[in-house]
Amino acid sequence: MTDDNLSLDGIRAILFDLDGTLRHSRPAYSRALFDFAARMGVTGSDEQRRRALRWMYYYFADSPEIGQDFQALKDDHDLFMTNYLRRYLIAYDCPPEKAADLAPEIFHRMSEELQSMDWVDPDTPETLRVLKQSGFTLGVVSNRREPFHDALEELGLGSYFDFTLAAGEVNSWKPDVLIFQHAVQRAGSRPACTLYVGDNYFADIVGAQRAGLKPVLLDPERIFPEAECPVICSLGELRAGLHLPESF
Repeated sequence: MTDDNLSLDGIRAILFDLDGTLRHSRPAYSRALFDFAARMGVTGSDEQRRRALRWMYYYFADSPEIGQDFQALKDDHDLFMTNYLRRYLIAYDCPPEKAADLAPEIFHRMSEELQSMDWVDPDTPETLRVLKQSGFTLGVVSNRREPFHDALEELGLGSYFDFTLAAGEVNSWKPDVLIFQHAVQRAGSRPACTLYVGDNYFADIVGAQRAGLKPVLLDPERIFPEAECPVICSLGELRAGLHLPESF
């Protein structure tokens, strides 16, 4: 953990983001793109990759761009994803015209060849078990449009949580304050008594801070070195940083 200001004093509830925090894809779609792009002659430095990943987090943090794209392309998933890949390639410093030419082919190849699997960090179930047995109210808050409790059950994590909240249920997407307010209310807590853990600085950390929650950033690759909050590389570090017992 890169910050020692994480404390359990007064904390009643601990809320988590879902995708990228509790649930991961292997390989991650955003990172697999770099490999597929490289096959077609588009390569970049580590810094260019980091900037592209930062853009990806920005885009999915209810950005104006994703709002425009969704409104224009919501009825055509393939076209939406192709346009997303075009934007991603531009963020990766690919010239716009080349990005527009390559995006359809990369989308086709990734659709045909990429086989991602859901993955849960081995530290996660034990961390959640200890937190639950320590008496905290636990919840999951996601920018998904539909309820996702069944997805948590499939991951083997459903029993740890007192509630889940999808953005589509309340028509509020992180970093909007309203979704955090709904989550705190469901947790029976107060913002200052609620810890929020997520991997997207723009959606999770900025939103939680605006709503008065205490944020923790999961950032194993240090994509957001400027984050002014505790930063962890795994949820196991959260357990260690809060000085919780290993077992009961």
